[in-house]
Amino acid sequence: MTGDVVNLRQFRKQKARSEKEKQAEQNRLSFGRTKSEKSLTTALNNKAERQLDQGKLDRQDGESE
Repeated sequence: MTGDVVNLRQFRKQKARSEKEKQAEQNRLSFGRTKSEKSLTTALNNKAERQLDQGKLDRQDGESE
């Protein structure tokens, strides 16, 4: 009926470390992009926006469909 003796201070510290590591992993996924990846994304977004703008029709004030 005897269980393992656990030092609660060490257990709490270990738990806090694992929680911090989980948070760090999430942050790496969210914010851990290199400068080249960010610039590539920006360039692709700009290109898509330009292509979208090319398909727009310019209308003058008095015209309607």
